[in-house]
Amino acid sequence: MVLEQLSILNYKNIVETKLRFSPKINCFIGNNGAGKTNVLDAIYFLSFCHSATTTQDSVVIRHGQEFFMLEGSYEEFNILCSMKRGQKKHFKRSGKEYKRLSEHIGLIPIVMVSPADAYLIDGGSEERRRLMDQVIAQQDHTYIDALNRYNKALQQRNALLRDEDHEPDAQLMELLEEEMGRQGEAVFRRRATFVEELIPLFQKFYATVSGGHEDVSLGYISHCQRGPLTDVIRRDRMKDRAVGYSLHGIHRDDLEILLEGHPMRREGSQGQLKTFVIALKLAQYELLAKPSALSPQCPTLPLLLLDDIFDKLDANRVEQIIQLVASQQFGQIFITDTNRDHLDQILFHGHFDYKLFTVEDGEISSKT
Repeated sequence: MVLEQLSILNYKNIVETKLRFSPKINCFIGNNGAGKTNVLDAIYFLSFCHSATTTQDSVVIRHGQEFFMLEGSYEEFNILCSMKRGQKKHFKRSGKEYKRLSEHIGLIPIVMVSPADAYLIDGGSEERRRLMDQVIAQQDHTYIDALNRYNKALQQRNALLRDEDHEPDAQLMELLEEEMGRQGEAVFRRRATFVEELIPLFQKFYATVSGGHEDVSLGYISHCQRGPLTDVIRRDRMKDRAVGYSLHGIHRDDLEILLEGHPMRREGSQGQLKTFVIALKLAQYELLAKPSALSPQCPTLPLLLLDDIFDKLDANRVEQIIQLVASQQFGQIFITDTNRDHLDQILFHGHFDYKLFTVEDGEISSKT
């Protein structure tokens, strides 16, 4: 996948710009807060139909304006997104509007690495579930359907559990639990396969960046591992009724993150935590680059967005990441940094096409 041109209008602090990109590496240099990340976020929006930082679309409209517009010209099609304040957004592929935005997910595979990824280690389990869901959804639309059906049944069951004026209808409760069990086990199987495939790739990238001196691992934790999910959910129905929500199900799944056999969040240094996140995202990239249900014959190389990834890393880890990024295993890459030295090192390591851009107060210009 190659993004050839991007037009941005009233997106965050960017007033208006039209950018033509290199098919390999595109570097954005500027101070913190200049708008470098907003360019990457616009690219992300065109893949996932929402910002990387919020699902509230009106937030991305520039202050004082009533609408925003993004347009990306890719090798095989054009994607246009627009939205007026207070109205729903419109997403079009080569002039034809989507009936359901879920149909778009996976068309433009993308991996983004940013400082906000610290939540994968420091945040709650919902953040790690979101990572799994984001990758799998780009490969398999049946997964999205199963997850949506599960969440709908979960919401309905929770509404029954919270009703203090009436006892839940037993027959309806059983139907909802059966739906949660059926759809939840389908989600569990796909997540379990994902983690199994991810672990060796993640460990490979971590060893490369860290020099192979640290032992890291991942583990998938799910209530489905206790037996048939419908039975697990029903077992504690009275307890669920007491607390007012469902205590068991795949909405409580987690991805365990370990360093030397201990939780990474307690044991890891800042450099180790950042190395972990980068290795996890590069492993995610390699998985998305493989054949999938959406592209079985001709997989598409994802776009790789690297936002300020070198901070808090020692020189050796920076060097290893630079060599990885400069290799031929990655497709089109977008990188932001406040330090041009890092970008110059990447460009020095490879003989490929590239473009440099400077960003200042939301204004972007090409640089040589």
